[in-house]
Amino acid sequence: MCKNRAMRHRLAVLVLDGVAAFDLGVAVQLFRSTTDAAGRRLYDVRVCTPDGRPVRSGGDFGVIPDYGIEALADADTVLVPGIYGSALDASLAPGLLAALRSAAARARVMSICTGAFVLAAAGLLDGRPATTHWYHADRFRRAFPAVRLDPDVLFVDDGDILTSAGVGAGIDLCLHVVRRDHGSDTANRTARRCVVAPWRDGGQSQFIERPVVAPTEASTAAARAWATEHLHEPIDLPAVARRAGMSVRTFTRRFRAETGTSFARWLGRQRVEHARDLLERTDLPIDQVAERCGFGTAASMRQHLHATLGVAPSAYRRTFHAPRTA
Repeated sequence: MCKNRAMRHRLAVLVLDGVAAFDLGVAVQLFRSTTDAAGRRLYDVRVCTPDGRPVRSGGDFGVIPDYGIEALADADTVLVPGIYGSALDASLAPGLLAALRSAAARARVMSICTGAFVLAAAGLLDGRPATTHWYHADRFRRAFPAVRLDPDVLFVDDGDILTSAGVGAGIDLCLHVVRRDHGSDTANRTARRCVVAPWRDGGQSQFIERPVVAPTEASTAAARAWATEHLHEPIDLPAVARRAGMSVRTFTRRFRAETGTSFARWLGRQRVEHARDLLERTDLPIDQVAERCGFGTAASMRQHLHATLGVAPSAYRRTFHAPRTA
C-alpha cells in the first residue's frame, strides 16, 4: 500500500483561514475520484495548513488537516483554493510565501478563484497571465498590477502555473489538469463519477447568460446535437441555422447565449475533442483521424491541435494512446 501510495502524483491542497468550502471540496473530490482503468487512485491528495492546525472555512465550519506546510516540500502539484472575506486582506506569513516560492521552483502550482491572490502575494504571477473570480478583478488589479489578469475566462493554463475563475470554474480547471496528466479517457471517467460536464473550454467567458428557454422559444440544442454527429462533413453556419429554423443572426445570438462562445469556436473544439478521442482509443492513421473529424487534411488537424493543446497529433498519441490488448 505504501509503495503504491508513493507512486501516485502528490497533490498538496493548501488551506488558509476563510477557505472557500466549495473550492476545497471540488479539489479533494475530483482528484481523489481520479483512477486508472483498474480503479487505482492516481493522485495522493494531502490537505495541509500553514501550521498543521485547524482553520475556519468561509462556510463557518472548521477544517482539520492531516499535514502542515511541510507537505509542499515534496508535492508534485500545489493547489490553493479560494479564500473569503477579511482573509483576502490579511497579511500572509513570510514563511508561507517562501514555501510557496520554493514549491513553485520545482512543482506545478494551481489556484481556484481568489486563491490567485495568494499566488500573486508570493510573486508567482508577476508578468504572467492569470484569472480569478470576476467579482474581485478590480481589487486584484489594484493589489497586483504586475499580473496580466484576464477576468473574462474560466481558467488560464500557463504551463507550470494555472489559475481559475470562481466556484464552478474550479471543476473545469481540475478536470483540465487530469486530462493534461492522464488523457481524455481518464478525465471523462472522473467527470462521470462526479456527475459533472467533461469539459468547458478555458477561454470560455465567465459571463455566460443561460436564460431559461420558454416553451415557445427555440433552442440551438438540437442543431448542436446534429453537428456533433456530422463532424466528418463540411458544416457551415447558414446550414446549421436553417436546420434550427432560425436566421443566421438569431442563431448566432442564441448560440452564444446558450454556450458562451461562437459557433465556429465551438465546432472547432468539438472536432479537436473528437480527434483526441480517436488518437487515444484507435490505431487509425493520422490522415484518417483528420478526415473523420472534419479537418480534411492531417496538416489542418496538426495546426488545430497544436493551437489548442500545444502538441502535434503524433506526439499526443504517443503520450495518451492505450495499446490494444487481446
